[in-house]
Amino acid sequence: MKTSILIPVFNEEQNLMQIFQKVNALALDKEIIFINDGSTDKSLTLMENIKKQNPEVVVINQETNQGKGSALRLGMANTTGDIIVIQDADLEYNPNELIKIVDIIKQKKAKVVYGSRNINPNPKSSLLYKFGGIFLSKLTNLLYGSNLTDEATCYKAFHKDVLIKINLKCKGFEFCPEITAKILKQKITIIEVPISYAPRSHDEGKKIKLSDGIIAIWTLIKYRFIND
Repeated sequence: MKTSILIPVFNEEQNLMQIFQKVNALALDKEIIFINDGSTDKSLTLMENIKKQNPEVVVINQETNQGKGSALRLGMANTTGDIIVIQDADLEYNPNELIKIVDIIKQKKAKVVYGSRNINPNPKSSLLYKFGGIFLSKLTNLLYGSNLTDEATCYKAFHKDVLIKINLKCKGFEFCPEITAKILKQKITIIEVPISYAPRSHDEGKKIKLSDGIIAIWTLIKYRFIND
């Protein structure tokens, strides 16, 4: 089974080469898809240089910044793999752990797998992020009858059959609650596996804000009661 690894990018020139090298080294039958989301630094140039040296890499360019959800929807529409997994362009997550996430789908033990930062102890970037993530997971479980520990994790892997049935409308960071809500409403089980996590601060480039948390709460509530 081939794995499509989606890497949305917005101003990540400092980390881009390192994240590519780590993902490219994975022992997977894979395609790597970069989606540039209107970067204003040298990220697009770096992605184009990577493609010149690695023609199998796909580079998609959104000229204006439209948000992570928009970039991922565009990337998903251009996948050819059986499994689709998301990798942020920063270094908060360890790409080596994608192997165990993808293997669960390959072994047909689940069609959706999340990498949870909360099963095992991990550093937290701040108390606000820590308790915000816990709250979103508990709200998800309350609304949808699930048992998730990390709804907001980047590491989400899907069998393509699942995504074909889901109509995503997200533009920004509400991708996570929207896709989680729509999967759970279809009574599809989400399996979690523990992963490591090395958070960065806003000064180091972290982009998610308090307003994104409020949008996530509304998204979870909205899709619990609205079929869209």
